[in-house]
Parts: sequence; structure tokens; C-alpha cells
Amino acid sequence: MQNKLVAGSKEWCALPELDIAAVKARVDSGAKTSSIHAFNIEPFTRDATQWVRFDLHPLQKSRRATIRCEAPVIDRRTIRSSNGSSEKRFVIKTPMTLYGETWDIELTLTNRDAMGYRMLLGREAMSGRILVDSEAEFLFGDVSNQQLELLYGKAMPVPGAGLKIGVLASNPDLYSNRRLMEAGEKRGHQMVFLDIRQCYMKLDAEAPAVHYRDGRILNDLDAVIPRIRPSMTFYGCAITRHFESLGVYALNNSAAISQSRDKLFSLQMLQKQGLDIPITGYANSPNDTDNLIEMVGGAPLIVKLLEGTQGKGVVLAETKKAAESVINAMKSLRANLLVQEFIQEAAGKDLRCFMIDGQVAASMQRSAAPGEFRANLHRGGEATLTDITAEEEMLAIKAAKTMNLSVAGVDIIRSNRGPLLLEVNSSPGLQGIEDATGHDVASMMIQSIEKQLRTSPKLVTPAYLESA
Repeated sequence: MQNKLVAGSKEWCALPELDIAAVKARVDSGAKTSSIHAFNIEPFTRDATQWVRFDLHPLQKSRRATIRCEAPVIDRRTIRSSNGSSEKRFVIKTPMTLYGETWDIELTLTNRDAMGYRMLLGREAMSGRILVDSEAEFLFGDVSNQQLELLYGKAMPVPGAGLKIGVLASNPDLYSNRRLMEAGEKRGHQMVFLDIRQCYMKLDAEAPAVHYRDGRILNDLDAVIPRIRPSMTFYGCAITRHFESLGVYALNNSAAISQSRDKLFSLQMLQKQGLDIPITGYANSPNDTDNLIEMVGGAPLIVKLLEGTQGKGVVLAETKKAAESVINAMKSLRANLLVQEFIQEAAGKDLRCFMIDGQVAASMQRSAAPGEFRANLHRGGEATLTDITAEEEMLAIKAAKTMNLSVAGVDIIRSNRGPLLLEVNSSPGLQGIEDATGHDVASMMIQSIEKQLRTSPKLVTPAYLESA
């Protein structure tokens, strides 16, 4: 009878055929299926057999080391996660090495970036070989950071290589900002996080400059990526505009950001180009409330603050009386608002098209949480991968072009009369779209800068691949 290994709840293992020298796995006998972190998943055919290629980050909370993998597909299964959501995944079979023993296991491919571990080892892979001591960890030995650097390389930028790029934002810990920093560093660029509030300007015909509060002068940047929160729009656009005057390339220029933040102006621009939008009304006086309500087809209707974002300042008025109360209350506070028809057939769903250089880089469907009509992820909405129609794709392309945005989140709602434009966002978040699609959108944004500035980055190759 074969002796079984006793493993802890966390162990390091290797996947030699995938060139994974070490990956930390959660060992969980409560889970049936094993899975591995994968993104940029692309099925293809080789010798009349279905294969799949994918990228993999072996180190948790780090995207600097990336491995490109290929494997035959043995199945495609619908997997239900612990939170109740279902996902159809590719399944591969590959050897796994644990404590000197190697055997074949099945792995499903899924984006585990938000999970605690890059790999989950389920009971099917352990059957007949492993017992789990859930109170213990790393019974087969831990792997130090120094050992990981020897295995994977530091994956840090080559000194002097690439561009100097600033991420102009407010919170360095925000997912989108971290991803952009990681993606730029991985492609060999010097990345600098710049807190908008710490920047100030010198206007001078002979020596204009952007200063940072720690004493740095930031005129040597090649590019900036503005990620300006709504409350900082005026000052953030002023700083971006000053960078532009110094010859620094801005991925989304200040003028485009300013006009996209003005909901009324942006809707006027879109409808001027003949792009379909929900019927919208705007008036300055409470005396026009009845006409506004009739203009958009009556209740139920949507009331939107012009300054709102992420679903904030958006109210569903289900009756005419409720609409009158909301509109008049906001008007009494001197708030600028829009009144918009409610697309009931959309059933709380909309589409987010992530645009880069005038093309749809990724798309997802957002569904509102139970009892909620807003599909925004910040309001508890759920994002899922979806295909968009040719008409929806063309609408998104025209919208981004109209707003002159190199990077944009174009929101579309499906109605009985066809797709309608809801909004064009100049600072779309990355987490929802990357989680839903598995695409490395942050790297696509960095590549857009490279294309514009015609640079060839020195990509950093992990040490263990150099001898391959």
C-alpha cells in the first residue's frame, strides 16, 4: 500500500511541464477541483487537437514574473465557486511535483488574482496520495524570497531602459493604479506614482515646471497616465494640461477629460454625432419639472446629478409624484441634474466596453445587485464576460472617438430600439474588466504609450527562462 504524504493547508509545489518552478498552493480537501491562475486564455488547434495557451503569474500579489504556457485541453467544465457563481473553464492535465513525488493532476484555468493563492489543490488531485493537516502549514518546507528571486528573477526594470511614466492619481493602493505601476515596470519602464495633491505648477515663459512637494521637478517625464477622481477634476486637469505644455504625453489629454466629466456636454457631443442615447431632459428652473417628466416619457425615470460618478447621485423615480419630489428637492439645493428615460427592458444590466486607441480592448456585462437598478460594480453589481454585437462595438468606437479619449470606459444599455449610450468614462477602473475577461488591460494601456512615443521596451526575462 502506498504511503500517503501529510500536507499542510499551504504548500509549495512545482508544475515542471508548465515551467513553474514553485507556486504556493492552498491545499483544500473541501474543494473537489484544482485550479491555477491564468489570464489571456486563448484556445487553438494543434495537430487536429484542441490546445490552450495562457499567461500565468506564479507569485502571489506580484505580476512582474509572467510565464507563457501551452497545454492540451482535456475538457471544458462549468465550475461553481464558493460564492455561488458559475464559470465555464478549460481543463488541462499536467504533472505536479510535491516533496519529490510527481504525478498527473487536472487543473482548471481561471483568473485567481483576487484569491489568496495562485493555485488551489483539490481532493481529486490528492486522492490516494495526500492527507491534509489543516492546522499545519508548509510541512514540506517554505520557500524564501531569495530562493524565489533565483528561480524567477527579480523581474525589475533594467536601469535606464524604457520610458519614465507617471501615474497621476490620488491613491497608490487602488487596484487600477497598482496594476499600471506593475505593468509599466514589467515592460522595463521607470514608473512614478504622483499624488495630484502633492503636485504644483510654475508658470514661466522661460522655465515652466511641475514641482512635487518633496522637492522634485517632474519635467523629465516622458508620459503621464491621468487617473483623476471626480472631486479633483479641475486641479487634476490643470496639472495634466501643464504637463502637456512641457511636451509630456498624456494618455487622455486634459481637454478630453474635462469634457467627459461634464455629463450634459458629453451627451450633447454624442447626440450631435448622431449616436443614440436615452431621451434626456435638462432645465434650470423647478417651474419646468412637469415638462421635463413628460419630455422623457413620464415615470419611471432616472434623475442624475451632473457631478455624480460610480452610480452616486443617480435616483430611480418610479412614479410622477416621486419624480417631482426628487427633482424639486435637488433644484432647491441648486444642484445641476439631468432627467433621463428609464430603460426597463434592460433589467438592471449594461455593457462596459474598455476602449484603447479607438478599439474595444475588452468588454463585460454588469448586472445590478438584487433590489438595485444601478449596475455599477461599486454599487454591488456583478461583472461577467460577454460578447458584444457589431452594432454595439461600432457605437463604442464612435463614442470614444467623439470624446477624443485614448482610453475610455463606454457604457451601453440594450433597449428595444437598439443599443443606447449611457456614459463615456475617462478613468475606467481595471479590476472589474480584468477579473471578468482575464485580459491584461493595464499592459495594453502601457503599450498604447509605447506606440505613441515609438519606444521599444526592454522586457525583463526571469532568470530561469534565459537558459530555456
